[in-house]
Amino acid sequence: MRRALGKSLGLAALAVALLAGLAPHAALAARTDVTIGMQLEPPNLDPTGGAAAAIDEVVYANVFEGLTRIGADGSVLPALAASWDISDDGLVYTFNLRDGVTFHDGTAFDAEDVKFSLDRARAEDSTNAQKALFAAIDSVEAVDALTVKVTLSRLEGAFLFNIGWGDAVIVAQETAADNATRPVGTGPFMFSDWVQGDRVELVRNPDYWGKPAQLEKATFKFISDPTAAFAAVMAEDVDAFPIFPATETLAQFEADPRFSVVVGSTEGETILAINNGRAPFDDIKVRQALAHAIDRQAVIDGAMFGYGTPIGTHFAPHHPAYVDLTSQYPYDPERARALLAEAGHGDGLTVSLKLPPPSYARRGGEIIQQQLAAIGVTAEIENLEWAQWIAEPFKGKDYDLTIVSHTEPMDIGIYARDDYYFDYHSDAFKAIMTELNNTTDPARRTELFQDAQRRITDDAVNVFLFELAKAGVWNAKLKGLWANAPVQANDLTGAYWED
Repeated sequence: MRRALGKSLGLAALAVALLAGLAPHAALAARTDVTIGMQLEPPNLDPTGGAAAAIDEVVYANVFEGLTRIGADGSVLPALAASWDISDDGLVYTFNLRDGVTFHDGTAFDAEDVKFSLDRARAEDSTNAQKALFAAIDSVEAVDALTVKVTLSRLEGAFLFNIGWGDAVIVAQETAADNATRPVGTGPFMFSDWVQGDRVELVRNPDYWGKPAQLEKATFKFISDPTAAFAAVMAEDVDAFPIFPATETLAQFEADPRFSVVVGSTEGETILAINNGRAPFDDIKVRQALAHAIDRQAVIDGAMFGYGTPIGTHFAPHHPAYVDLTSQYPYDPERARALLAEAGHGDGLTVSLKLPPPSYARRGGEIIQQQLAAIGVTAEIENLEWAQWIAEPFKGKDYDLTIVSHTEPMDIGIYARDDYYFDYHSDAFKAIMTELNNTTDPARRTELFQDAQRRITDDAVNVFLFELAKAGVWNAKLKGLWANAPVQANDLTGAYWED
């Protein structure tokens, strides 16, 4: 019935246009499909079972939804939970779920799905990449079909924000095992097809509980080569490349009225990560030497063509609690060489530098290789595909140095994880994070965030390079895409074509 009615309305609109003396294409000009370019193909399509940002860039808010969601401005918004109540002691969250929600396979969404999803994410055998998000949960109770009570074991000031991440989306027990290749969510778009090595296709969900998407179809096209990405956008083979990998060509798009160039901010702290648990990097003097050896601005200029903000710690500069610590380890090759000598490496070092596919890593790695050579450190570059990077540096801690952007929002807490790939262990940092998690007062939380930033910089855990810019290029008639990236997402829920 819906399709027949839509066809009738289309004919009626055409008749009105003809009566008004308009050309038929003027009335039907607005497109309902979009092709989005992405540099990296996701390894799977389950945001609850993978760490790659590319997963969320396809499915977050489009296919999967959580109890809450993060908006374009970074605020926490209701999603599958229409509202919630918090107990006076801050330990019990009662979520009031939306009625009439169904998964894409037609099954009903209810409180049991929430309990299953949260219990699965925090289980001992969980494969969730951000399991720490759920560490404060003591129990999850399905009070009735539309009410869920989550009890925390300790105060967690960022709890509502945490469950808005892609890692916390709600999945159905019946389909969860297949979400990696055939994702089934509750969002405004449904999975249609995945041609591996090429594209993922989504179609509009006709039974969506909320405001329906204006687009009928969305294709995510994977183009790893920056030159090919430029050609695809210029030829209009893709309509948008929200994280454009060839920033050196942006001036050409800015001069072309067919396109909009939008440069926003991200949560992407780009770092030269150091394996603190492996000699000689377990010596702080060696790590400090590496920090003094790197000219951040030269990396930004050479790898990102000037797009990026220097950082001196693992925190986004646009956040009110950010502390500018870039001056703590200024570019000083002589100081770097002196520190290496003090650490017993006056004759130099040979280290591995494992690089994932993004251009910031590959281009930045070549520049950093040259800068390290100037202080007597020979960095042997090994280019890895994304799955290799996840398996070796990230999961296996099999690396000396690597370069990666940590695009998860407000993720400084990763430095408190003994099992994390930095292999950094600090009781002082853990104490700061414990107090932060137990604190809801905004002013005190700011102080603790700042203490945490200073601690990891004092310890020279990593070399903090720059905050990744979100430089996007898209068709000037395409509206509703995010300018900034408060979370990893290509949220198409508000996207539309202007007539």
